[in-house]
Amino acid sequence: MCGIVGYIGYRESQPILIEGLKKLEYRGYDSAGIAVQTEQGLEVTKTVGRLANLESRLSGDPLRGTVGIGHTRWATHGKPSDVNSHPHTDNSLKFSVVHNGIIENYLELKEELVQAGHRFLSETDTEVISHLISVEYDGDIVKAVQRAVKKMRGAFALGVLTEYEPDRLVAVRYASPLIIGVGDGEKYIASDIPAILEHTRDIYILNDGEMAVLTRDAVELLTIEGNFISKEIFHVDWDLMTAEKAGFDHFMLKEIHEQPKAYRDTMLGRISDDGRSVELSELKMTAEQLKGINRVHIVACGTALHAGLVGKNVIESLVRVPVETDVASEYRYRSPIITPDTLVIVVSQSGETADTLAALREAQRCGARVLAITNVVGSSVAREADDVIITLAGPEIAVASTKAYSSQLIAFFLFGLYWAQTVGTRDEAAVAQVLAAMQSLPEQVEKLLAQAEVIKEVAESISHHSSLFFIGRGVDYAVAMEGSLKLKEISYIHSEAYAAGELKHGTLALIEEGTPVIALLTQEDLYEKMLSNIKETKARGAHVLGIVNEGQEQEVAKSVDRQFAIPRTLPLLTPALSVIPLQLLSYYASLALGHDVDKPRNLAKSVTVE
Repeated sequence: MCGIVGYIGYRESQPILIEGLKKLEYRGYDSAGIAVQTEQGLEVTKTVGRLANLESRLSGDPLRGTVGIGHTRWATHGKPSDVNSHPHTDNSLKFSVVHNGIIENYLELKEELVQAGHRFLSETDTEVISHLISVEYDGDIVKAVQRAVKKMRGAFALGVLTEYEPDRLVAVRYASPLIIGVGDGEKYIASDIPAILEHTRDIYILNDGEMAVLTRDAVELLTIEGNFISKEIFHVDWDLMTAEKAGFDHFMLKEIHEQPKAYRDTMLGRISDDGRSVELSELKMTAEQLKGINRVHIVACGTALHAGLVGKNVIESLVRVPVETDVASEYRYRSPIITPDTLVIVVSQSGETADTLAALREAQRCGARVLAITNVVGSSVAREADDVIITLAGPEIAVASTKAYSSQLIAFFLFGLYWAQTVGTRDEAAVAQVLAAMQSLPEQVEKLLAQAEVIKEVAESISHHSSLFFIGRGVDYAVAMEGSLKLKEISYIHSEAYAAGELKHGTLALIEEGTPVIALLTQEDLYEKMLSNIKETKARGAHVLGIVNEGQEQEVAKSVDRQFAIPRTLPLLTPALSVIPLQLLSYYASLALGHDVDKPRNLAKSVTVE
């Protein structure tokens, strides 16, 4: 998500920090800043926007010193602005912190600090950390950081400086990546290898719950509890481009593998500690307003629309309110029936999709309340909507969306449950059951990713075909549409998705000997009907890959040519798992055909024109 760089050595730190942050630009960001130990003390310069803005600000007033930390921010708490940018300091300006991740209990900690007389300048959760460390400081920065961290819940990678100990740099990792670079008379911290690869290829990789204390001549590794540990140095033999992709061949494959983290991050801080309720403190909607909504319009484009189709099923199932889904480019032009009791949900990865933004404005003009689901804090959609749920997928580089889509599913699950518990259409036990299953999803996705070679074989075989079909029922049909789109956009193979019950109404005419059909059958109540539909295609010569639930393999094997099993979960949550093999199928088919996976022809990442 965000980028961290830190340096302690014998050279001027500012150029090293800036160049390191540039190597992390591929991660996406909306602001940047650095803090340096200068002769005058700890000094900070930061600005909203691109690194060029920071360089411009520093050109007339450089920060001179050989110890510093830097950060590129992808906003989560508070809009992109100079004051919300990192690094953050305490009121004395003696402590400075850069942070990746989310502090779940920051509001509680902030309230305690305010009552103790602390003044806060930003809207961020990170500023709390610098204040906490200042409170805990008694002459030893390491112990102060340890005590502060024990009060924090959430995910964090930290770089910490204090003017009181100018020759030490402290780093901490908990559920957010951080590495330590080792050079001769100089040491580094970074959130990713590319930031420091120009200077050293010898690194320590911190694990969760570990920290490092850096001086010019040594690295001390220990646990957050204070126990010293030893690690072997890892020598990096990748080139820079490979390092940016974390060893994956393409950004798309990297982003597919980042989905377990994206699931965890999007749920982080939004599920109560006892796991029995959803907490969406970012929503301004009152319980009375939620109870007054009698219809929902979900409006989006492309992949985001497919997430909305799943969202329709989620809301109707959990809340029992009717939901319409609309292609954003059509929404304004059909004179939709919008009343003050209508909730319009717009979904956009970038938050700048022109058609979706136009639909948002039309809905508000007609008096509807608008909820945005987007991946970018401070985007146009996020700013203009009445309520916002930010998906914490981190930036996507590949044009074909994967982790942004699946994070949108998590957002819909959370919102549907929040609404249901608020209006009483689901009791606490029912909500807790779904939340428990949701929290198992990241581990289940990891299990699926470990079986990628199975899908690779299927993908290579379908790459020889010019046309194929996806079929499903219920939420499986919604996922089939996303699978079909993925395949089209990066492999250029013609594919279509159909509701399986529609086959006999015309589509069967397109099935001939050897035609590949991808059949999703994860919905127990539709299982027998799906088997019948599969047999209809087999009778016409189709070659069928079944996406099934674990435990169904033996029975389904009688009706399909190949199958791929996903771990069992609640029927409503299956899209978060069943989409994974379809993403891999598209990726490997494109690879087999020799296409540019990350930059498919004729397409752009963010569509900002109608």
